[in-house]
Amino acid sequence: MSEENKDLGDEVKETANDFKEGAKEAFDNLSNAGGDNKKVLAGILAIVFGSLGVHKFILGYQKEGLILLGATVVGYATLCIAIGAFILMATGIIGLIEGIIYLTKSDEEFYETYQANKKPWF
Repeated sequence: MSEENKDLGDEVKETANDFKEGAKEAFDNLSNAGGDNKKVLAGILAIVFGSLGVHKFILGYQKEGLILLGATVVGYATLCIAIGAFILMATGIIGLIEGIIYLTKSDEEFYETYQANKKPWF
């Protein structure tokens, strides 16, 4: 019976080591695959919710995201005055243009420009 327990213990250790190696490999692959997914996500969010600056927060640009969000809030607050409509149009157009730019860049170009070099606008 002791021999069976030892064999079972060795089998469990071997299975745990295999699982550990597989998890480490999956994590490495996942951390390397983030560029394309972030590009598509940021591009679609920029087109749909561009005036709110959500795409900026996704890319890690908190200051720029807060600028767009603040401008949108000011635009809605001054909507009864003509200036609010222009502010909302401007933030919407910025989001649309950035979304199109994000989606038309290649994966390497997007990574270099917006994730490695941290270019915040356009």
